[in-house]
Amino acid sequence: VPGWDCHGLPIEWKIEEENYRSKGKTKPNFKDGAAMIAFRQECRAYAGKWLDIQREEFKRLGIVGDWDGRYATMDFFAEAQIARELMKFAANGTLYRGSKPVMWSVVEKTALAEAEVDYEDYTSDAVWVKFPVAAEFGRLAKASVVIWTTTPWTLPANRAISFSAKIAYGLYEVTEAPEDNWLKTGDLLILADALAESVFKQARVTSFKKSSELSSDILEDLECRHPLKGHAGGYDFIVPLLNGDHVTDDAGTGFVHTAPSHGRDDFDIWMVNGRQLTERGIATTIPYTVDENGALTEAAPGFTGTRVLNDKGEKGDANEAVIKELVARGMLVARSRLKHQYPHSWRSKKPVIYRNTPQWFIAMDKDIADAGNAKSGDTLRHRALDAIKVTQWVPAAGQNRITGMIAGRPDWVVSRQRAWGVPIAVFVRESGDGSAEILRDDAVNKRIADAFEQDGADAWYAEGARERFLGSLANEDWKKVDDICDVWFDSGSTHAFVLEDP
Repeated sequence: VPGWDCHGLPIEWKIEEENYRSKGKTKPNFKDGAAMIAFRQECRAYAGKWLDIQREEFKRLGIVGDWDGRYATMDFFAEAQIARELMKFAANGTLYRGSKPVMWSVVEKTALAEAEVDYEDYTSDAVWVKFPVAAEFGRLAKASVVIWTTTPWTLPANRAISFSAKIAYGLYEVTEAPEDNWLKTGDLLILADALAESVFKQARVTSFKKSSELSSDILEDLECRHPLKGHAGGYDFIVPLLNGDHVTDDAGTGFVHTAPSHGRDDFDIWMVNGRQLTERGIATTIPYTVDENGALTEAAPGFTGTRVLNDKGEKGDANEAVIKELVARGMLVARSRLKHQYPHSWRSKKPVIYRNTPQWFIAMDKDIADAGNAKSGDTLRHRALDAIKVTQWVPAAGQNRITGMIAGRPDWVVSRQRAWGVPIAVFVRESGDGSAEILRDDAVNKRIADAFEQDGADAWYAEGARERFLGSLANEDWKKVDDICDVWFDSGSTHAFVLEDP
């Protein structure tokens, strides 16, 4: 049975280019339901045109298939079934809304999955920055922990410093440096022993000495001040040191600047230490420091409005703004530029960023609830790995490859902030901590699926859709989710509307 995946960003890009940008027209406001539906219909027409062209070309090539019985993910019955499949995840408790740093395309204004990212050469601004030790720590009170980062724009979001108990660290003193240097004679720095010489070389220090060794027990108790403390009245909080396995002494300083809003390792170590941080009186809220346009928000005092990337995916002014302030505060040790492999969107070919966003996820490691009852260890990852084991692989090496992929796969980001796709057709009630309670109601779900089967997924955006689907629950505080599904969820649902299609 031949078929076509019809939704997704490539078609949106073509419609925007051919129907809007090339004609000097403004792109529709997707917050307007009527404009959203009109744009989706343009996408549908474009996809339908090329589906027919490709089908006729395949016929001419002599390819045999049930061409009249073809499937397309944009068929109304297919969109309805994709919605039903997503509702199954909502029902078994594995669909959830979380706040996580995801790879975000500023150009495309959407989150990207790992499969949608390529790594290409990119030149980043690298900085070595001092985090002064808090005054309470005796002989270390005048010292600073030094971090290295290639994303200076993330420093306003810094909440911790990561180190490794497996690395040897020491307290170092600058004994000689040029007068115009950022580091001065007498400055005390805490560095990994294996990297101290390279850091001082980068900082143009001509002479230094190691004053003492520092154990991991000392570092674990250490607290620092933010290097931007007081700037625009912000950053007045403790920066703790956290022991993390992701820290190495291969490059940098042996310490990792940790911004849980902007990195997976950063997020993971912050969450793992959440309870201990709370017990120490440290707020664990993860800030939203960068918006969908790549601009720093009010959660980054003094830098609000500066851009990480502009609408064309070009480097903005945020890095320089942060670096300039670090210099003014005497917190910059050194700076350079680094050419390295950096994630780019495979569609736009532009760099992406990690940013904290509310997104919808399917959990890999949460126990699956069957009729409300969950069996310990019965997770999506466990089921997938079991299925791999009982499948015959040709060639056999394929089993190892897919096992490795599934074993290390993080929770699946299934939401996209775009227009052409099947909506995440659920209603939610907001929680104070940023999470959301999903409405589980069979009657509501049936009304949604029936409407999609009759009118297509456009029904979700039609005027009065909320009231139509909620029925008697419309007077409660349930909100409609307008994000769409990752198109790979469409692909993964194909069996449900092809093999299981009566």
